[in-house]
Amino acid sequence: QVQVAESGGGSVQAGGSLRLSCTASGRSSSTHGLGWFRRAPGKEREFVVALRWSDGSTVSADFVKGRFTISGDNAKKTVSLQMNNLQPEDTAVYYCAATTVASVLRESAYLRVPERYRYWGQGTQVTVSS
Repeated sequence: QVQVAESGGGSVQAGGSLRLSCTASGRSSSTHGLGWFRRAPGKEREFVVALRWSDGSTVSADFVKGRFTISGDNAKKTVSLQMNNLQPEDTAVYYCAATTVASVLRESAYLRVPERYRYWGQGTQVTVSS
């Protein structure tokens, strides 16, 4: 069993920054990577960014580039999501999730797929005001 916990959400004004943290515990050695997803009010869950332990590869959504950065520690099974220049459209509950399926090792694009993640955190709220 793997447990996932994330934290660091809060309320900021547009242009501000937040740093989210996530840790996988339990049988965390079985995980191949950690990813971030978000769900905005009235919208479907969407992929944000993920990191694969095996080679340090990262995959990110288009809106992440130039603003959000993921970093991690394989030994500790932790990742951080540094979010800069936040905008109101970034308002959402952000979820961290751990994947254990081998498919993500073969194809990094699978890191974008929420169904590839078995273990999820409870979510942390990010609110960005104008």
